[in-house]
Amino acid sequence: MSNEDSNTYGINKKNEAGPGLGPKLMGADTLIGNDVYNRAEEDLGDIKEIMLDMESGKIVYAVLSFGGVLGIGEKLFAVPWGELTLDTENKRFILNVGKDKLENASGFDKDNWPKIANPFWVEMK
Repeated sequence: MSNEDSNTYGINKKNEAGPGLGPKLMGADTLIGNDVYNRAEEDLGDIKEIMLDMESGKIVYAVLSFGGVLGIGEKLFAVPWGELTLDTENKRFILNVGKDKLENASGFDKDNWPKIANPFWVEMK
């Protein structure tokens, strides 16, 4: 999904004034559903949610959905926002993690969300 296509108010749509606000400033709803790949071009899933710290106003983590079919058998991961890199050319995010790490890691399910970003990601570097 492209940030140009998915926002309600046309914030990032191309118009006479130019290409919109992105990628430096983007609506959160334009990022949900974006694909996530690693540097080896492996599809790691997509962004399901973006979690904000209401005191600081900063994005804390993105929820990555990995595996499964139509939501069945998928694992969710709390990925610290700083671990994701926006790939504007391909309109997706890059996460520097091997697919095998996600396959073998315990994620969480939609009924048991974490309170903070998982330190697992820091240890994988």
